[in-house]
Amino acid sequence: MTTATTEVTTEVTTTAAAEVTAEVTAGTAAEAATAAVSGEDRAAGSRVEVRAGGGWAAVCGLSDLVPGRGVAALLPDGRQIAVFRDRAGRTYAVGNRDPFTGARVLSRGLLGSAGGRAFVASPLLKQRFDLATGRCLDDEAVSVPVYAVRTR
Repeated sequence: MTTATTEVTTEVTTTAAAEVTAEVTAGTAAEAATAAVSGEDRAAGSRVEVRAGGGWAAVCGLSDLVPGRGVAALLPDGRQIAVFRDRAGRTYAVGNRDPFTGARVLSRGLLGSAGGRAFVASPLLKQRFDLATGRCLDDEAVSVPVYAVRTR
């Protein structure tokens, strides 16, 4: 009976691994197709840099930024930022700390636009922050830090 159990476990594990590999491959192919269709023609080695502490700090590769999503990055001085790339290819960086809750979650927020201005909505209480100015669109007395971004 032990032999049968081992064979079934091995078969299930192998099947699960094959399914995961297929999903990863499909996701990579879909991302590549999306990039080709969107007309991106940037060098594969492009990196995103953020102005901090009087200089520029590389935070991630441009290809690490999925349009419409964010990533968290740690600056050399220990500050945590949220870096975004919108569907038009523009990049933004703001402080990652949600001033309403204190949680460092803005990198997980949803991107949108209001009146032609790009914003990120906090995933917790849904306050929206203008990505160019950091100003909260729902409470003008509140804002998050904004960082200059460049791609090289």
